[in-house]
Amino acid sequence: MTEIRASRRSWEIDALRGLMLVLMTLTHLPTRLTDPLGQPFGFVSAAEGFVLLSAYMAGLVYSRIAWRQGIVQMERAFWKRAFKVYLIQAAILFFLFTVITAVGVRIDQPAVKNLVAFYLAQPLEGFVFGLLLVYEPALLDILPMYIFFLLLSPWVLAFGMRHGWWGVMTVSVAVWAMAQYGFAEWLHAQAVHWLHLPVSYADTGSFNAFAWQLLWMGGLWMGASRNAPDAQPFRFPGWVLAIAIGVAAYGLWWRHTGIHGQAPFGGDVELNLLFDKWMLGPLRLLNLVALGIVTIRFGPKLAHMLPRQRWLETMGAASLPVFCTHLIAVLLVLAVWGDNQLARPWWGDVLLLAAVFGAMWGVARFTQKADATPPPEEEPATAPSSV
Repeated sequence: MTEIRASRRSWEIDALRGLMLVLMTLTHLPTRLTDPLGQPFGFVSAAEGFVLLSAYMAGLVYSRIAWRQGIVQMERAFWKRAFKVYLIQAAILFFLFTVITAVGVRIDQPAVKNLVAFYLAQPLEGFVFGLLLVYEPALLDILPMYIFFLLLSPWVLAFGMRHGWWGVMTVSVAVWAMAQYGFAEWLHAQAVHWLHLPVSYADTGSFNAFAWQLLWMGGLWMGASRNAPDAQPFRFPGWVLAIAIGVAAYGLWWRHTGIHGQAPFGGDVELNLLFDKWMLGPLRLLNLVALGIVTIRFGPKLAHMLPRQRWLETMGAASLPVFCTHLIAVLLVLAVWGDNQLARPWWGDVLLLAAVFGAMWGVARFTQKADATPPPEEEPATAPSSV
């Protein structure tokens, strides 16, 4: 393949990923800020932004490897990354099944006992199927989805770079549409029937990976397109930008002025499915696309007008270890205080958040320094290990 000139790491993307990590932490930690800061920009959570940005960086970095070193090296880099994430997932599962579960059972903590209910009922099956990434307790269901996407990415990226992305995105949209009509549930039912899978659908994780793959494929395409020899800046017609601004503004207004808060239609289950997070409902996807267009158009200028938040950049550049730090912190809080958002006085919440964010930033700084120092007698890695 034709050699291309290396591009610098985008501090704006790192800052955005750092912001997503902060918002996810505020959402997952049970404090007084959980509800007010949940989905702050409309009916879109930080998880969507984090997955999309991670896919963008994966497309950017790994397509660069493909251009420079070939498809085979790109595939190996993906396999190595997926294996690393799997080891991390296994370690966090072990921590949950031992330390967190022991504390939760000892002090009779309902939040922990509910979190690992399947494991407590069937310890052997819970452990084995947890390692197989089939049993996914709440909060620990993002990394398995990430692994699934990483395993798919080498073939998708290679196909997209060779044949274009229209076919990839057409298939991705079709799979997303199938997910809206119960494809994942049907597939699970087949596994129960033919393989006697003992894990219920509710215990396979909250995220519907068949729906969320659309975000990953879209981000992968956008990132890979930046390394193409004829790459052009993302531009949108005026009418598209106007509609996006209107949708984003209306979503923001509806989220913060509606009487139902984060549930757009209150108790109407059917209508709320249009904004469903786990299924990536169609109106939620529309809100996300609108926010993405507005961010691409105005974000760079705004980022250069505001003071650089280097602490966010640091955390975003080390997103995987920082994400895992936030998970461990949330699990510890659930084990000690449960999921009651009012379990501590306001100053206790302030101290807790300060300690958690301090730990996340400390891990990011440690990772940054470790990545900056290449091993003896080795060349620096082509792709930052924390992407």
